[in-house]
Amino acid sequence: MSGLLDLLNSDLGKKLISGASAETGASESKTADVLSMALPVLLGAMKKNASTQEGASGLMGALSKKHDGSILDNLGSILGGGSVDREVMQDGAGILGHVLGGKQPVVENTLSQKTGLDAGTVAQILKIAAPVLLGIIGKQTKQNNVNDSDGLTGILGSMLGGQPRENQSLIEKLIDADGDGSVQDDVADMVLGSNKKKGGLGGMLGGLFGK
Repeated sequence: MSGLLDLLNSDLGKKLISGASAETGASESKTADVLSMALPVLLGAMKKNASTQEGASGLMGALSKKHDGSILDNLGSILGGGSVDREVMQDGAGILGHVLGGKQPVVENTLSQKTGLDAGTVAQILKIAAPVLLGIIGKQTKQNNVNDSDGLTGILGSMLGGQPRENQSLIEKLIDADGDGSVQDDVADMVLGSNKKKGGLGGMLGGLFGK
């Protein structure tokens, strides 16, 4: 299965980059920079959440209903023309609120510092990307007949795998899953697929997608 970096180089990824660029006015290269760092953070948070039974159940429910991959069938019209569908943007805002919680401003400000784009523009790019990312995950779960947490975390881990060191350190900086001031164990959970802990961010995100 392709990882996130392969995704951004695909036709789908190019549509996402160009659509978000046209919507925000940011250059395509800057938009790609934001997405290449932001998508692993979002995936890492989802994977941590899916390590709990409740979190996995909530995410599976969302993927089998609203986020089943159908958004990808109409991506050109949704993202094209320099004006992204408002419903998609609202959906993205809700997803980010669930996935990142109180860390959302920190994530946006950090990406702003790293890319030189203002935090408001970064926030808009993330709102566009979040529903597309869930659609990709939903399509993968459907194609692979995934219906349990092990299969779901496997897909998330596969997409998250092979991250460059810079992205791993960014995840370290932005997500301290159990609030103990140390993220080494949490990053191991997200990047290496270890399940040493069941609490922390996974527990905090147990209410993901209306659970």
